[in-house]
Amino acid sequence: MTAMPAGCSRYVQLSTDEFRARLPEALDIYVRAMRYPAGTAEQRAPMWLTHALREGWRCMAALDADDVLLGLAYGYRGRAGQWWHEQVRHGLSRRFGPAEADRWLADYFELTEIHVKPENQGHQIGEDLLRALLDGVPSANVLLSTPEGTSRAWKLYRRTGFVDVLRDYHFAGDPRPFAILGRALPLEDRRGAAPEVHRGSGRQ
Repeated sequence: MTAMPAGCSRYVQLSTDEFRARLPEALDIYVRAMRYPAGTAEQRAPMWLTHALREGWRCMAALDADDVLLGLAYGYRGRAGQWWHEQVRHGLSRRFGPAEADRWLADYFELTEIHVKPENQGHQIGEDLLRALLDGVPSANVLLSTPEGTSRAWKLYRRTGFVDVLRDYHFAGDPRPFAILGRALPLEDRRGAAPEVHRGSGRQ
């Protein structure tokens, strides 16, 4: 077990019920970390609740000593018919051909969200959440999308071995360019030990 980052007391794998209970707290972190306008949380809440019902869904949370949420990461198994899957398949097939799309999308875990409170960023919490989330995932690959541009998130993904899958892609309805990044699983532990993860937060 490694020493906990500053401010973080423990990492917890949340159940779907615990995730629902912490949803307002989680969405507040999401809006602040992404610098989204007020009202974004209310728009995203139904989508996040739907994600929690998908096959292979799992969520990791970082908590402080007072049980306050500092960050979270979640994802699930990607499947044909899901909006993100179809968008990425279209982009990959159009740019590189169906074979490349199949190579990445045949068996993958979608890292859907990973966010840390702005005041707690830069203290390894994001990397610990990512490693804990992916530990034991049985899929062949992990994929994610992130806005193009320099950020702490980009440094984290490069540090953990993510490579370019599709760059400067525009999702339907969003004017921003995105990068699709991916890598094979399992995610090797380059720091020597994975963070200790507790099962269940004890708060509903």
